[in-house]
Formats: sequence, structure tokens, C-alpha cells
Amino acid sequence: MQIALAQLAGREGDIAYNLSRTLACLRDADAETSLIVFPETHLTGFAEPGHVEDRALALEGPELNALVTASREQDTALAVGFLERDAEGVFNTTVLITPEDGIALRYRKAHLWPDERQLVGEGHRVGCVEWRGLQVGLLICYDLEFPEPARALGQLGCDLLLVTNGNMDPYGPVHARAAQARAQDNHYFVAMTNRAGEGAGLTFAGESALVAPDGETLFRAEREESVTTLQLDLQRLPAARRDYDYQQDCRIGLQGRREDIGRGRYWHF
Repeated sequence: MQIALAQLAGREGDIAYNLSRTLACLRDADAETSLIVFPETHLTGFAEPGHVEDRALALEGPELNALVTASREQDTALAVGFLERDAEGVFNTTVLITPEDGIALRYRKAHLWPDERQLVGEGHRVGCVEWRGLQVGLLICYDLEFPEPARALGQLGCDLLLVTNGNMDPYGPVHARAAQARAQDNHYFVAMTNRAGEGAGLTFAGESALVAPDGETLFRAEREESVTTLQLDLQRLPAARRDYDYQQDCRIGLQGRREDIGRGRYWHF
């Protein structure tokens, strides 16, 4: 399977510009490309004090409808982030749009970065969807630093984790390491697209990456804008799971018991 990582520099609040670049990527993609991954809140830019509702989009609005139409016309799926508005409030959301089903999966960011906690609501669930023979899951930026949501997706049978990222300096190395750990822990591919350039007072780290199910980094971008086409060797999934399976072997039910021994405190199983 051929995928692309669209490491672009968006503009806060300039929805028409961000949407036009997304549509151009779909239009210009190689005919063999099945899926394009864009950055976190790519369509709208970040939430900022005084700029939340005015940047938020409805799931059924014209912007998402345009992407659904383009996905079907180009026979190319995409994962893209935006600020989502509905009756419950505004959320940092990523959707997987497929030619077959339109909006096939919606994920609302569960682990909010400190700067956004007073601006958008928390998500409360993770999910996978089957697409072209793969179970595909979504996470957003800071979520990747926590093993629990990645493991939950693994328990749902995830084969390919798509991460829409908005990681900024000086934290680029954190997500490079986290992507490797999450892929290895759960024996699935991690395709992570970060933002490039500057915006919202931040300098973004770039370094979008594709990591194999054994934790090997297959590709890492530089910092500048780029659209990189990559091949997923799907045989790496059974190869990574052949000799041992972390999902099956993990003894998650083990409970710690603290005992005081001398001056130290220790946890025992």
C-alpha cells in the first residue's frame, strides 16, 4: 500500500487557504497513493484565546463535504485535523475520510496540551475502522506520549495508527521516540505527519515519520514542508507478530503491592 505524509505549514484561521492546499494534495497525488495524512488542526489552525468558535467547523459542513467529494473523485483516503464544533462544544478532532464511506472514523483528542485545556473539550474514546483490509486507528499529537490509548487501539486490532501532529520545538525528539515505542509495543505501523513552519507563536518541528511494527523508523522527514510518498510493506505485520505477541502476552491484570523494607519502598507483583 502506498501512503503519503503531507508535512505542510498551515495558517491559523485561514480555512480557505488550508482547505485549498489539502485539495491540491489530493489532486496532485500519485495515482497509486491510497492514503494521505495531514497535520493536527490542519484545516483550521490551532485554538487560541479569542479564536475558538470562529475557527471551528461542523462535521457536516461544506469544508468536510468538499474533502469527501475529492476523496471519492481521486479514490484516495485522507486523515486530517480541524477544530470541530457541535452542540457539545469545540473539540480538537481528526477524521479519516475514505472513498468508500466518506467520514469513516472521527477521533477527538483525549490528552490536551496545557495551552488548549481551557479552549477545547476532551475526547473520551478511541476506535478503529476496517479499510481495505487494514484496521486503522487515529491519535492526535500529545496522545502519542501515553501508552494507554495506543494499547487500547492495539487491543481493537489496529494495524495502522495515523497520528496527526502539531509538535513544536523543543519537543521534536519526544515524538520521534514515542512513535517508535508505540509501534513496537503494539506491533502496528505508525504513520505520523507533523506540521512545518510557524504559527500561533510556535515553531513546528516537522520530522514526520513512518515506523514499522517492530519499531524500526522507515522514514523521517526534515523540518521543511514536504509531501513524501512511502510504501507500506504489509508483510511486516505478521513478521513482527510471528514469534511473540505483546497483546496476547501482556499480563495487564497483575497488581502492584507496596511493601516497606527498611528505608525503601518497593513495588512487587
